[in-house]
Amino acid sequence: MHINIPATERDRIIIVGAGFAGLQLARQLARSSYQVVLLDKNNFHQFQPLFYQVAIARLEPSSIKFTLRKENQKHANVFFRMTSVERVDTAAQRIYTPMGDLHYDHLVLAMGADTNFFGNEEIQRHAIPMKSVAEALYLRNRILNDFERALSVPDYEERQGLIDIVIVGGGPTGVEVAGALAEMKKYILPREYKELDSKEIDIYLIQGADCLLKGMSAESSAASERFLQELGVIVKKDTRVVAYDGKYVEMHDGSKIRSNKVIWAAGIQANKLVGLPESVITYGRRLQVNRLNQVEGFSCIYAIGDLAYMEEEAFPQGHPQVAQVAIQQAENLARNLTKKRQNPQPFSYQDLGSMATIGRNRAVVDLKRLKFQGFFAWVVWLVVHLFALIGVKNKIFVFINWVWNYITYDQSLRLIIRPFQRQQEWKEAEKP
Repeated sequence: MHINIPATERDRIIIVGAGFAGLQLARQLARSSYQVVLLDKNNFHQFQPLFYQVAIARLEPSSIKFTLRKENQKHANVFFRMTSVERVDTAAQRIYTPMGDLHYDHLVLAMGADTNFFGNEEIQRHAIPMKSVAEALYLRNRILNDFERALSVPDYEERQGLIDIVIVGGGPTGVEVAGALAEMKKYILPREYKELDSKEIDIYLIQGADCLLKGMSAESSAASERFLQELGVIVKKDTRVVAYDGKYVEMHDGSKIRSNKVIWAAGIQANKLVGLPESVITYGRRLQVNRLNQVEGFSCIYAIGDLAYMEEEAFPQGHPQVAQVAIQQAENLARNLTKKRQNPQPFSYQDLGSMATIGRNRAVVDLKRLKFQGFFAWVVWLVVHLFALIGVKNKIFVFINWVWNYITYDQSLRLIIRPFQRQQEWKEAEKP
């Protein structure tokens, strides 16, 4: 069975994944002479940098999603199918999906990355990742539901398990989540959960390295730690989590923390596609590519974004797995494909800087020649992320939410929305 895509005399480019890289490439090729087929398991693009704001009920999921079908409304040569890719046959130049198979002239792999639990199955079973809107919503429900349950729990240790939260990983995601939760503890919980003593609530940030935001400057690392401590976050550096059974987090030194919620932000690994030779898979399951983003050994298969491992002079250990790399690789590949250059332009990453926010009026920004922290950095972070959102409506809604939250210290989005369950399942779920 074949995927129902019109036959064409044009060369067909199949793009797998509609993250920053895949969506940008599809947009760049929309007016090209190719037939473009975009595949993704969701029918929307997700703005990953703001997942944590969905998790702590600052934004609704719809504010950071963009429907993919809107992309091909005006372009007859662009097609979207909601499906996953099971395997690729590189000899026959075909991809296979639950929907059927399809021939390609060029295949672009942009499936991104998922959470890396480093082979620890126990942690994988119990910890909460945050690599999708669905996972962010699940975390929001868990946090709010546990606070509701804590109101009726007299035992101190059991109550601590419900209200204390552990974040593992001191990169941008971990730092931003920790800061946001600390602000919720400071500004929201004393008003909405008056019966709870907010002083009992502990937010832990566990980092295996000797500093936070390891890829950023020493100034930004130190400032982020200072901001978190000002908000009351307990920061533990040089500490590795080795076990988590759903109730106790165990560190490498034998110490334990009681918590029913561990947010895992300690690493990522590339999503894997069956059919590619093991020889092209490198560290973190990334695919080895040349400076044209061609997968090693293949002239018509490309990898871009988090999936691609490319070495260049300034980045001998590969590029950081961030949105700007993905977008720039997509743009360079689109130029090479559309111009069909005899001498295609090799990719060279232009580092535009890094940033992270640690709550209201607190952020850190590293630019090429300038580093700054505090209120101005926070404003820059807001502006950059607002304009990076896709869709005018999303930009307006997010801006209104941010302004309202800044003025009132409040949001009306703290709703526990569970998936449908039968009555008996509800009763079981509500048992303490």
